Amino acid sequence: MGMKNQKFYGLLVLSLVASNLWAQLQPAPADVLKNLQQIAVIDQKIMMPMRDGIRLATDIYRPKTEQKVPIIFSKTPYNFNSWSDGEQRNGTYQAALEAVKRGYAYVVQNERGRYFSEGDWEILGPPTTDGYDAVDWLSKQPWSNGKIAPIGCSSTAEWQMAVVAENHPALTTFIPQGFGAGVGRVGKFYEQGNWYRGGAGQMLFTAWLYGVQNDEIRPQFPKDATQEQLIRASKAFDLDPERARIDWAKGLAHLPLQDIIKNANGPKGVYEEMIRRKPNDPAWYKGGLYHDNMPIERPGFWFVSWYDVSSSPNLALYNHVRATAKDPNARNNQYLVIAPVLHCSYKRATENTIVGERSVGDARLNYDDLTYGWFDYWLKGEQNGFLEKTPKVQYYTMGLNKWQSSDVWPPANAKMTTLYLNSGSRANSLYGDGKLSTTAPKLDAPDSFTYDPMNPVPSYGGNVCCTGNAVQGGAFDQQKMEIRNDILVYSTEPLVDGVEVSGFIETTLYVSSDVKDTDFTIKLIDVYPDGTAYNLDETIQRVRYREGYDKEVFMEKGKVYKVELSPMSTSNYFEKGHRIRIEISSSNFPRFDRNMNTGGKNYDEAVGVVAHNNVHHSVQYPSQVRLPMVKK
Repeated sequence: MGMKNQKFYGLLVLSLVASNLWAQLQPAPADVLKNLQQIAVIDQKIMMPMRDGIRLATDIYRPKTEQKVPIIFSKTPYNFNSWSDGEQRNGTYQAALEAVKRGYAYVVQNERGRYFSEGDWEILGPPTTDGYDAVDWLSKQPWSNGKIAPIGCSSTAEWQMAVVAENHPALTTFIPQGFGAGVGRVGKFYEQGNWYRGGAGQMLFTAWLYGVQNDEIRPQFPKDATQEQLIRASKAFDLDPERARIDWAKGLAHLPLQDIIKNANGPKGVYEEMIRRKPNDPAWYKGGLYHDNMPIERPGFWFVSWYDVSSSPNLALYNHVRATAKDPNARNNQYLVIAPVLHCSYKRATENTIVGERSVGDARLNYDDLTYGWFDYWLKGEQNGFLEKTPKVQYYTMGLNKWQSSDVWPPANAKMTTLYLNSGSRANSLYGDGKLSTTAPKLDAPDSFTYDPMNPVPSYGGNVCCTGNAVQGGAFDQQKMEIRNDILVYSTEPLVDGVEVSGFIETTLYVSSDVKDTDFTIKLIDVYPDGTAYNLDETIQRVRYREGYDKEVFMEKGKVYKVELSPMSTSNYFEKGHRIRIEISSSNFPRFDRNMNTGGKNYDEAVGVVAHNNVHHSVQYPSQVRLPMVKK
């Protein structure tokens, strides 16, 4: 056995030992349930009626007390059933136990069409009336104090904003975490629930929907089944489909896009309809997505992470609510935490937090204290000083490796600094002559590269989730990627002084091509003195949408176009001797889908056209990146 294999198996053994020790330290499901039963009234498989007669499966755990109590509400498309494969699970019990011990009722409910809930399910499209009706029903229970707050991460958070905008009087506050797929349109972002970025498709939903979307037929219990029967049945039938594992590193490469799940022998469902929608399709505005014409008038505590798929639109939404809420109580009480972790991995931070390959130091935060301090203030009316002692914005700066605070995002002392692209027309690869400088070059010496959709630039690390084994999120050394000639590399000289970049990063490119449509991608990189190049954020722009997402405007061969890319976001300290770098290309696959360069629909195409793309930089064509540099 070689040294590399010895090291691998050694790490594997250590990992298994650590996992076994962790499992031994966790309370058994029966013990958690026993503790919960001692202090809680447990009412499972309540079929809560909606206004159209559809009933949603709901479990309620509330303190054994005669006093009315506030409610923490978790609504989810995921399986919270207490039994799976004949074994008792303690995930829901553990969350309920913590809430009940603190004097709260804990309610968890499946979305319409999921598991025991009736009706048809569509990710990004459940009716907002379901959330409103559930809040209304709960507020009228004799044990409720009439104050309710939703909480959750990812798909357990993404329904919250649109329902909060419905303004039910009992919905007192909310805590959305990793909530990007609930954002339809806000400011510069037409993500439509993370389906798009810059008009290009984000492929996370392809892999995710394979495992989650309902098939055309699914087992359901009869409408006249009693609560007792449903509880008994749930111990044997959790209705959780067990589909074959897919190698998504290969599976996402299948063409055309519309047939990827079909090719994997997956279920036929909402994917086949959604893949056909354009960024401004009217269907996006009929379901449960939040759009920036929907007022939010409730205090909110928002949680975002740097290596999530939706950091920038999440932050844009936080700012939008602070700017547009009419009620001063809502406007002045929006709080934010930005952690240096992957999607919904807040509590996985350790004394030495590794995100991908990069250590970002001790990124721990006491999230339970923050969560319940917030709830105690808003739901119980406790004068605990939470608002006074908690910063409006808590953000983690990588490189400095510490938590910082601000009253606003970006920090008020962050000033935009422009760096211009420059080269002698040979910025291709790490070995090219691409530079970032504070002045624009006088003459245009465009950089050219070939983009072949059949040989796209592979995604390597990044701000991503939910793609199975296709993309591992986080910061990875990009040097091995930068040897490709279809990646343009622009770097500053080594920094004389360290600089903090915290906020939105804006990019303007002047581009031309010999095809009707193509994409342009960018990555922001922190380059260490030894050459290690860690990615911070990334984005993309489909050129046909450069004039807006309500129309498609195609390119003419050789004509130069100004393209504004969707903003990136980070908080990173570039140390003295480091370099700031950007990479530009036309693909980042399978993080984003491939532009086939034909000007066609893209989702139904199996053969692409090779594009010869150019990035121009001069006084006339000032291609640039604008960085929010913090002045100390």
